Amino acid sequence: MGIKVDFLKCTGCKLCVGACKQNAIAMINDKAIIFFEKCNLCEDCVDVCSENAITVNKVDTSEVTELRQYKNVAAFIEQRESEICPVSYEMLGEGRKLADQLGEKLYAVLPGNNIKDKAEELIKYGADKVFYFNGPDLEQFKDDTYASVVSDFINTEKPSILIAGGTTIGRSFIPKAAARINAGLAADCIKLEIDTDRRVLLGTRPTLGGNLLVTVVSPNKRPQIATVRHKIMQPAKLDESRTGEVVVKEIEPGSIPERTKILDIVKEVESTINITEADIIVSGGRGMQHPDNFKYIRELAEILGAAVGASRAAVDADWIPYSHQVGQTGKTVNPKLYIACGISGAVQHQAGMKSSDYIIAINKDPDADIFSIANLGIVGDALKVLPELSKAFKEKLGG
Repeated sequence: MGIKVDFLKCTGCKLCVGACKQNAIAMINDKAIIFFEKCNLCEDCVDVCSENAITVNKVDTSEVTELRQYKNVAAFIEQRESEICPVSYEMLGEGRKLADQLGEKLYAVLPGNNIKDKAEELIKYGADKVFYFNGPDLEQFKDDTYASVVSDFINTEKPSILIAGGTTIGRSFIPKAAARINAGLAADCIKLEIDTDRRVLLGTRPTLGGNLLVTVVSPNKRPQIATVRHKIMQPAKLDESRTGEVVVKEIEPGSIPERTKILDIVKEVESTINITEADIIVSGGRGMQHPDNFKYIRELAEILGAAVGASRAAVDADWIPYSHQVGQTGKTVNPKLYIACGISGAVQHQAGMKSSDYIIAINKDPDADIFSIANLGIVGDALKVLPELSKAFKEKLGG
């Protein structure tokens, strides 16, 4: 590369920051970080560095030139059974905001089969240009296929930023696509911002079980890629007056090598709604004591029109399928009401639900951690409290 910093030698003195007339240097974690897109290799920083931590090689500046070729923001659009997933509208809303801050265009990337009408709708939700990849191999998600399509799109169109929902699909293939193009990845973000001076994406994500927030920056790689938690960002609003362009790229069957094959899709039979889409969630944990006792959870959920959630302890005990797990290793939810029943409230569980608007906790241990974030706490046995709650709500709601 043209210029680099030896972090072992860098003492964080900030002399280089003051010397740089291009504002191309910033201190991150007490180390000098150089932003290639601003650097003109003037060597002023080299002259003031007493530790000889900065070196310049003017022979190879290809990486600086390469960064400047990337522009515009791209949002990956997730579809299931040919329907656009709600998280995709969140990506369009956030992508529109980022693109406007940069003064660039918003691209939408949609793989699917015979859903060009859905691609055209994305224009009305904020996209300036939609790249629709059409083919029977794209109808159902396969990580190798999607990773190939997205990485090829990046290599061709060169967006400076790519964002995708941190769903099961996004978490599965986006890291693979990032690895293929040797780009960085800010995963599981809860906030995205633009440093307008450096034109760099700042991805904020929780770490250490949600106890700390860190900001991930990829100053010297493009595109800057981030996956974002579902139900964190505001979804894009429909604007019938918007116009844009849809580019259709046909993917011939069998043209992308695949290491997996879908033999069958078995849908989970569940009378309640998906936890990531729910406004109300009733969750059960180890305190439910037995898988049969989840009937009390489901009964209250059905009365309230809610989804059924669970802690990792309940899932690990095979009381309920993994698709219901809320937490750091499960799904992140943001309902209007979250009812935690027999859940102690470990930080890993809190990481997936503490942003809920209102939290009700039921636990017979008055010192349970869940009470520290609950708006309303009920100290009692969930197996006794839940039937009474169901009865009261049924009467109140008229059956």
